[in-house]
Amino acid sequence: MQYWWHNGVDQGLNTDIRVPPNNNPVTDVTSTDLTCNVNGRSGTGVSIGTVNAGDTITLEWHQHAQRTGEDAISAGHKGPVQVYMAKAPTTASAFDGSGTVWTKVYSQGLINSTTWATDVVNANNGKHSFVIPKSIPSGNYLIRGFLFYFFQYDVLDSDGLGGEIIALHVASTYPGAQFYIGCLQVTVAGGGSANPPTIALPGAYKPTDPGITINIYNNLQSYTAPGGSVWSG
Repeated sequence: MQYWWHNGVDQGLNTDIRVPPNNNPVTDVTSTDLTCNVNGRSGTGVSIGTVNAGDTITLEWHQHAQRTGEDAISAGHKGPVQVYMAKAPTTASAFDGSGTVWTKVYSQGLINSTTWATDVVNANNGKHSFVIPKSIPSGNYLIRGFLFYFFQYDVLDSDGLGGEIIALHVASTYPGAQFYIGCLQVTVAGGGSANPPTIALPGAYKPTDPGITINIYNNLQSYTAPGGSVWSG
């Protein structure tokens, strides 16, 4: 993820995003790199966006540092799209995302036997959207969107990932799934008093999860994404 949009307004390249040092994947689901990618446990020096509960957030992905001239995601990259949010105890910049703090707010996976959420993202020029739950408490948050996909081609080559992509092209054994991760920093205003369900990342994902160790090229008819159910607020 290289861009994010707030209620349809483009916020600019890498704005408010914790940018990893390179595009190498995380493959160990027990690693702290699973939270916000390599060197992503600190947001020092990263700006914090301002949004309201109930607003629409759009995350935009590209395989290279360009918006035109090629598919946003290579057509061979297949997989689901998910988004988590975690409330910071103080500022988003100072929050490392550790602990049982992550709430899943969006997930789309296998749409039919041949179409994945990443295909929809590609058709929409790299974009997918979700709504910040209206009852989520106000405060500073990390937004951890992610795509994870299964492919038989080159690793995603991208500058400034935000969110998570799990590439499962060699995921029939573990470690095989490749996680591409990043975090967006925002302040949420106008929230409610809900107490949403939370998981830990790392912690919630297991090597034996059916959405992580899987053969997607065997007439797959259904898919169970890791990390539990979506909370709509």
